[in-house]
Amino acid sequence: MQSHQKRLWSVFAAAWLALGSLCVHAQELAPFWQSVDSTDQEQWLPEPLPPGFEVVPTELEGPVFATAAGKTLYIWPRAGLRNGSAGDQRNSGASACGDTIYKETAGLMSPYPPGLLLPDLEQRRSCAQLWPAVLAEADAKPVGKWTLIARTDGARQWAYDGYPVYTSDLDRRRGDVLGAVKYDKGGFRGEYGALRAAIGPQPDIPPEFQIVAMSTGRMLVARKGLLSIYVSDADQPGRSNCTDACLNTWQPVPAPELAKDRGEWSIVERSPGIRQWAYRGRPLYIHLPEVAAVVSQARMTGAEVPGWHNVYTQRALPPPAGFTVHDADLGQVLADAAGKTLYVYNCNDDAIDQQSCNHPDSPQAYRLAVCGNGDPERCLSTFPYVIAAPGARSQSSLWTVMTIDKNTGHRAQPGQPGALEVWAYRDRPVYTFGRDDPGGTGGHGWGEFNGYRNGYRAFWLRDDYRTNALH
Repeated sequence: MQSHQKRLWSVFAAAWLALGSLCVHAQELAPFWQSVDSTDQEQWLPEPLPPGFEVVPTELEGPVFATAAGKTLYIWPRAGLRNGSAGDQRNSGASACGDTIYKETAGLMSPYPPGLLLPDLEQRRSCAQLWPAVLAEADAKPVGKWTLIARTDGARQWAYDGYPVYTSDLDRRRGDVLGAVKYDKGGFRGEYGALRAAIGPQPDIPPEFQIVAMSTGRMLVARKGLLSIYVSDADQPGRSNCTDACLNTWQPVPAPELAKDRGEWSIVERSPGIRQWAYRGRPLYIHLPEVAAVVSQARMTGAEVPGWHNVYTQRALPPPAGFTVHDADLGQVLADAAGKTLYVYNCNDDAIDQQSCNHPDSPQAYRLAVCGNGDPERCLSTFPYVIAAPGARSQSSLWTVMTIDKNTGHRAQPGQPGALEVWAYRDRPVYTFGRDDPGGTGGHGWGEFNGYRNGYRAFWLRDDYRTNALH
């Protein structure tokens, strides 16, 4: 039966193996991450928490809610798919994440029809095993946005803003957010499907602003239009030097008449009655050419002007030593020391409980089907792992070294002969594309739904550089 299933997965994957590639010329740039000496962290608004819960600062997702043991909290918002929906319905008072171990595809997302036997059933676990419910004490009472729901076994589970709350079995250390990215009002980033999301408090920013999660940090934008916010090296703390001709290109972000200094936010009075927002002492601006752009959301083109920079509440630390940044037609991408673009693998299966399959501890049948028609050797040639040097380490908690069994794609056993020491981002291996020249991005979108549902995406740093830029 399992060999028959592997053939089925290979047939479904074959249609995507002939995707074309886009070759581009690239120019190496200096990386632009946060200094390891920086202490900048995103500030948040206080809110009531159940006893024992806390807010934990994290490198990429900012502040998140966690248990007393430091385990990040997640929700599973119901999402509409092609042929139905999955997840928890808000304010339903029930959890859709139970003890059932599903054996077949649900048919919620093409190209998988319902009734296909799922891979690796002997290892498959239930939703409740992968996403343990956060249970409440017998005397627990609702507080703020936190309420209680009854599970089918009679236990009481915490809910936040109407959604049942879970932890992830992938998180091991305080501050890990390996189960899923944080849910922001702008939506998810990364994969398609009915996805889990880390939750946290609201950022301490004025209502005119919003934060957009980027791979390099948490970027500040204007809520109206999601226009990027900038600062100038020519300014002084609490004083703007952008006048006259400068104002033809840069618009000061106005502060309302009733706005007051608060925390890291202050008001610069440009002239009597003319007030401008400043963040961490630096006056804030919008890049006017981006206002006129057809797509102006969260752009970074203003940072190409010497002396001007995007604003972050916090930035991610640099990737491992030797990695580089390259320019391509689809934007700026992260690359290895040889200039070959790095790729991340996305995967979400089509069972009722929508399990993620992009981690080495999850089934590898999907990845092997897409990258090598079920052949591990072909996968190693098409999308080779990024090998880590002996003893390599990263200053960033997002990057780790993982030992992989090259034949199965799962974690290798300790001391296993022929195992590969590879770089992993957020506990998932990263890859290059065998057909790429340095700076090429031919593997971008390789797979289903342009690589979002089951496939590979280039490690994007920004998508509006050079040929996509405004100027």
